[in-house]
Amino acid sequence: MQLDRYENLESGGLLPRHVEVWLPPQYAESQAQRFPVLYMHDGQNLFESENAYTGVTWGVAEAIPRLSKEGLIDPAIVVGIWNTTNRLGDYLPKKPFETKKGKRILWFFRLHRSVKEMEMAADDYLRFIVEEIKPMIDQKYRTKTDKPHTHMMGSSMGGLISLYAICEYPQVFGGAGCVSTHWPVVKRVIESYLEEKLPLPGDHKIYFDHGTVGLDRKYPRLQRRIDRIMQAKGYDQGENWLTKVYEGDTHNETCWQARIEVPLKFLLG
Repeated sequence: MQLDRYENLESGGLLPRHVEVWLPPQYAESQAQRFPVLYMHDGQNLFESENAYTGVTWGVAEAIPRLSKEGLIDPAIVVGIWNTTNRLGDYLPKKPFETKKGKRILWFFRLHRSVKEMEMAADDYLRFIVEEIKPMIDQKYRTKTDKPHTHMMGSSMGGLISLYAICEYPQVFGGAGCVSTHWPVVKRVIESYLEEKLPLPGDHKIYFDHGTVGLDRKYPRLQRRIDRIMQAKGYDQGENWLTKVYEGDTHNETCWQARIEVPLKFLLG
């Protein structure tokens, strides 16, 4: 496995973090070929079990070679961006909370000890990816730099920030994979934001999924509300938008690994 690590990258307003770049086998086989790029959050959970939170990775480095060998996807470079102790603040979409209603809800959030010290850094985090990490990747590696070949994916809060990215930077990201998206934390503010900012379909793809057990049992009703917005915006289920429900799946890397092929085929097929 070819995995390049850039350690403790810093950017204004953010805690330092590692960034790992996984290259598909085809990268070494053809010096002329260029590759799409998939940016993924919680990077320590992607490639190596010794770094993963639960000891289980997403299996993305195994799935992409398998699917590309079968001709089901284009092989892609995967950029894994590690999280920090400010994970919640990095991944929680900021602009939905800038309304009068959103500010009031955020004030109540901050009454909880786990949220009190959170720094609302999602806009800085996305700027870091778009203005610093992506240019570095495009300079150092043979990438396809355009929107149709630039995607983002994450789970739980990582699903939220992936959706936020395609809304804030629709000219950069052509696809968003939102796995077990943690809707409850934005349930009172996200709909009005999406009604205004969700990019129109055509050259964008958005994938959602969730299980039905554990934390994921809180998601079906909220996901249906988001699905109605997708329909109202003109997205076509199965074409440029996909929402999948996995009965019996819970909120962990074991389940996400088991179904990783589905969003990969949707975004990279």
